[in-house]
Amino acid sequence: MKQKMVIRVHMTCDKCRSKAMGLVASVHGVERVEIQGDDRDCLAVVGDGVDAANLTACLRKKVGSAELLTVEAVGSEKKPAAASETGEASCPQQWYPGYYSWPGGAYSYCYPYSM
Repeated sequence: MKQKMVIRVHMTCDKCRSKAMGLVASVHGVERVEIQGDDRDCLAVVGDGVDAANLTACLRKKVGSAELLTVEAVGSEKKPAAASETGEASCPQQWYPGYYSWPGGAYSYCYPYSM
């Protein structure tokens, strides 16, 4: 279940804000983090399966004083209809060559000593 949490954290400088946002963004299940408030001292976190109390405790330990203000459920947003349902043609997935995407036997001349 998606939920939105608002956590007030004592952040006095941009370094503190960056540290707090990095810590919150690294938690498994977090989808979006933003800074709110007049003093830019509140973090709004949207995620699925995130433990709000544990996240607040981690922020207290790493950044400073933190207080959990609100936790509320976020309703699921309607997704746009797929192209097949609306009758429009969809673009096929593009193939981009990468380092490991070429067949192994195609470049045997690169390894003159292999047998």
